[in-house]
Amino acid sequence: MMKKRALFILASMMFSVVCLAQTSTKEVTLKTTMGDIRIALYDETPLHRDNFLKLAEEHVFDSLLFHRVIKNFMIQSGDIHSKHALPGQRLGTGSFDYTIEPEFRTPDIYHRFGTVAMAREGDKKNPEMRSSATQFYIVTRQNGTPHLDGKYTVFGEVKEGMDVVCRIQEMATDDFDRPLEDIRILEVIVK
Repeated sequence: MMKKRALFILASMMFSVVCLAQTSTKEVTLKTTMGDIRIALYDETPLHRDNFLKLAEEHVFDSLLFHRVIKNFMIQSGDIHSKHALPGQRLGTGSFDYTIEPEFRTPDIYHRFGTVAMAREGDKKNPEMRSSATQFYIVTRQNGTPHLDGKYTVFGEVKEGMDVVCRIQEMATDDFDRPLEDIRILEVIVK
């Protein structure tokens, strides 16, 4: 009886190790003009994780601006038109011509301080709440943004560099929430 129990415990431990090895979290580092932001991408949102990794490896995010910054709410990037945007140019509509099926994982994964989520078009144009292919935001509100839970897919979280994120959110902006001083993602490094 003791041998069977010991074998069961050993088998359980080995199964746990195998499961942990299969769910390793991918990380990316946004190298920006204001410093580095290290982000862990959730395995629980594989469509969004894989899309973000693919775009990062294809250098889609390189040279894009943080084009929308709202203090005590979020900072947003990923508008593909921002790479060569003129000063004062209104941004926020640039993305690729595909969208991503929502992967809402509330209550386990939700909009809290430092989480990363995909932007999307409004409900009237997008009743299925499908995510933008390229535009994403980082939550900067200390208490999170629970009104967005179940409406926008959260797919990662900042592991290091929230000081950089918070400095970005403090930048002066125009009437369309674009920072007056350009803040760029120089490159995204996949780890």
